[in-house]
Order: sequence, then C-alpha cells, then structure tokens
Amino acid sequence: MTTVLIIEDAPEAAELATALLRNAGYDTATAADGAGALDQVRSTRPDVILLDLGLPDTDGIDLCRQIREVTNAYLIMLTARADEVDKVLGFKLGADDYVTKPYSPRELLARIEALLRRSRTEPEPDTETRTIGDLVVHPDAHRVTVDGTEVPLTRIEFAILDVLTERPDRVLSRETLRERVWGADWFTGDHVVDVHMANLRKKIDGDGESHIRTVRGVGYRMADGIPE
Repeated sequence: MTTVLIIEDAPEAAELATALLRNAGYDTATAADGAGALDQVRSTRPDVILLDLGLPDTDGIDLCRQIREVTNAYLIMLTARADEVDKVLGFKLGADDYVTKPYSPRELLARIEALLRRSRTEPEPDTETRTIGDLVVHPDAHRVTVDGTEVPLTRIEFAILDVLTERPDRVLSRETLRERVWGADWFTGDHVVDVHMANLRKKIDGDGESHIRTVRGVGYRMADGIPE
C-alpha cells in the first residue's frame, strides 16, 4: 500500500488530510514538527510526503532540504504563501509539486495520483547502461555516475535524464518532457520543467561543461559528442 506522510502542525488539518487519504486507499503517517518529521521519514519510508511549509519549530524550506538528503520520496509542499520565490526555492531543494492552502480535496488527490501514475505506468526496466562521455546512466538501478563518481538524483531528476538519454541526439520540447516525466494531465507549466532541469544540470555538471544543451525555442538534448 502506498504510504503518505503528512507533516502538518495544525491537528485539525492533519486529521482532515489523514481521513481524506485513508478513504482514498492510502496508508498514512503524521508528524507535527521538524524533528518528528525526519524520524517518520526514516521509520515509515513513505512514498509521498505532504510538507506544510509553515511549521512552528523549523523553516519548511530548510526541512525540505533535510528530507531530500534522506529520501527520494515524492514531496508536495503545502503552502499558504503566494510568493513565487518560496515555491521556486522549494523546487530547487527537491520538492516535486506544491499545493496552495486552502486546497480542495479533489485537487490534492489528483496531484498525488499524478506523481504516482508514472511509477505504475513505467515500461519494463531497461537494463542497458547508457554512456555519454563521462556520464553513465544505469536505468534499471536508477543510478548515475559522472567520471566514476555516483551522483544522487531525485526521482524527477532521474526521470528527466532517463528520457533525455534514451535517444541522446534527439531534441525534446518542454511539453514532451512534461508529458513523459509527469504525465499528460500534469497541472503546472513549463517553468517547473526548467527548475528541475537546472537542479539536474547543477548536480551532473559540477564546474565542468554542461551535459545537457538548451536548443533555443525548441527544448533540450544531450550535449556530448553531438555537433553544433
């Protein structure tokens, strides 16, 4: 059964989310503060995490970073903040989506379903290792190395790289990436693709040349060994 961890300090909100998710067939766990959240992440190993950014004992954005250090579970930020900066920062630290409070139960369930749908519809594991310059992708193991050093990626970041390296000479539009990675009914726009792409590039490029090339007005493709 899919487990959803609800990190929410308001008891009534946590109870409502718990009832909603259990009625939808999910197993749930809860935490009301940052310390309890990290303990629950380690003990329950959730598939999806709902993180309220307005916790009393810790900054939600900082907690997002700490959570991402110990799990690659899908992470949805719950925020009452309308400031786009907070949302973008959350994405940079590894969040997969956000829902603005107050949210409708239907919207929350749809967002969770959209994230999980890719896991259920993935094709049979691809056991062929892909080597592009010093970048090596192991699709079956969800493992990436650059110059022999393993690079930890979130599920979304790996999914983007997986799609791009299937045919490294092909240019993929943001729309194609969004549909392949998140699903055709994904709610958010191309900006989210760009933020996750920036995170991915930072991790696999370091201080070296970019492994992924931006094709202006079109999209992205792998860069190594492909003529301009």
